Amino acid sequence: MSDILSRWSALLMGTGERREKQNIIWNMVGSFCYALASMVLSFLVMRIAGEDEGGIFAFGYSTLGQQMFIVAYFGLRPFQITDGRGEYRFGDYLHHRFLTCGAALLAGAGYLLISGYTLRKSVIIFLLICYKVIDGFADVYESEFQRQGHLHLTGKSNTFRTVLTVTVFLTTLISGRSLLAACAAAVAAQTVGVLLFDAAVIRQLPSVAADWDRKRLRPLTGAASLLFVSVFLDFYIFSAAKYAIDAYMDDASSGYFNVIFMPTSVINLAAGFVIRPVLTSLTGYWTEMKFGKFRKVLCQISGLIGALSLLAAAMAWLLGRPVLGILEMLLGKTYTGRLTRYGLPFVLVVLGGGFYAFLNLYYYVLVILRRQKVIFMIYAVMTVLAVFLAPAMVQQGGIYGASRAYLALMVLMAVGFVGCAWLCVVRDENRRSKEEREDFPER
Repeated sequence: MSDILSRWSALLMGTGERREKQNIIWNMVGSFCYALASMVLSFLVMRIAGEDEGGIFAFGYSTLGQQMFIVAYFGLRPFQITDGRGEYRFGDYLHHRFLTCGAALLAGAGYLLISGYTLRKSVIIFLLICYKVIDGFADVYESEFQRQGHLHLTGKSNTFRTVLTVTVFLTTLISGRSLLAACAAAVAAQTVGVLLFDAAVIRQLPSVAADWDRKRLRPLTGAASLLFVSVFLDFYIFSAAKYAIDAYMDDASSGYFNVIFMPTSVINLAAGFVIRPVLTSLTGYWTEMKFGKFRKVLCQISGLIGALSLLAAAMAWLLGRPVLGILEMLLGKTYTGRLTRYGLPFVLVVLGGGFYAFLNLYYYVLVILRRQKVIFMIYAVMTVLAVFLAPAMVQQGGIYGASRAYLALMVLMAVGFVGCAWLCVVRDENRRSKEEREDFPER
């Protein structure tokens, strides 16, 4: 058995000479596959099983399930992959993830108990929560791969697990037309995928320390708690309109809103490709007190994201209804006119996605400045606003109200992040320049 595992791991790892190239390629492939699956699965469920089933799946997969993924994930990936000195061992991270995954399952079950859903809907959504929690559990392995210099293993795990689970899910759904059975099959496939592409492989990496210390779990929790709360609140604000639709409208409406929401995944993926490459440069300029270069790069990236966002909104305005019409044709004759009536909400959601991409840049700016408390305060204020604004606007305007609520929340949050980031930049520049003059008066 160990010989089989060794051969399997060697097949996935590849050769040392090609590792850097593989890291880049497989990371992009994995990210693309994961984002593509998130975009199209709900659409395919609507096509195969109907609008109500599609709506249940959309809410369970991309909203509540993803919220519970964040609980399981606990915001630890950035902390783990940058733990180069080995402050915590892999075993510490692994056992901490056992706890957070358990908490996610309990939280999801608790939400369903008070939701008032039918038993069947509750079971389907709980299975989707399990699917997402297992995905969150896999992240602890994938983070360790990256920490050990094997980012390509992270990309391969993302790619192969996504292909495996989506294939099993769609095959089961098409053959039996049962969403419940398909979700159960997807959970089983996800479990097998973690065993094959994560657990089996990491045992073959000699530098991974599997031992752990119970006393390390509490400080590890404390180190990531504020980041976790911020990420949790961020996703709630991002999804507040979806929660409101689930609470005050029917399942079909959840499905339709999720379809017009699909472009946000593309926008976020594209923004990530723009933002991530410059984070190292921005951090270096700030650390080295090259404030002019810091501001120049920040303004350039801001302009690029702003231009791309406006372009996306303009294309949505010009091509939105034709695109929605094509989607109706793909869904089937029974959906004629069901999506094209949401042309304006589609434009508003795309525009909101642009503001979300823009505020993400300034989120990272505040992280570089180590202003976690400022980040938390913005999220706290916006969460309170989202709790009241999204339900009120959905009850008043349905899906159109939901799109307006999403846009309003993204605009306000972008204003908060941009304003606070530039205020902190100016203040920190003045403070650090003053300190340098005091330390080196001859300058």
